[in-house]
Amino acid sequence: MSTSAAQISAWGNGLALRITKSMAKTVGVTEGSAVRVTVKPGRIVIETETEATLDQMLAAFDPKKHGGEAMDGGAVGGEAFAHGNP
Repeated sequence: MSTSAAQISAWGNGLALRITKSMAKTVGVTEGSAVRVTVKPGRIVIETETEATLDQMLAAFDPKKHGGEAMDGGAVGGEAFAHGNP
């Protein structure tokens, strides 16, 4: 974790915060990257918005919390016809 001084500048009708190339590289953002901005009195927090990879989602899967069939009522629709149970 590093801390660096920065300055807020005017940008059109709003304000902007410019980050250095090294900061951007450290957090893995480029032009157009989605970020989440949280604002509280005296505090601005900027976090990257990244979609989880399949590996990350599988690692977070908890069978106790998410286990079991979502629909355990048997085959329906196309599944029923495919198995000969119309």
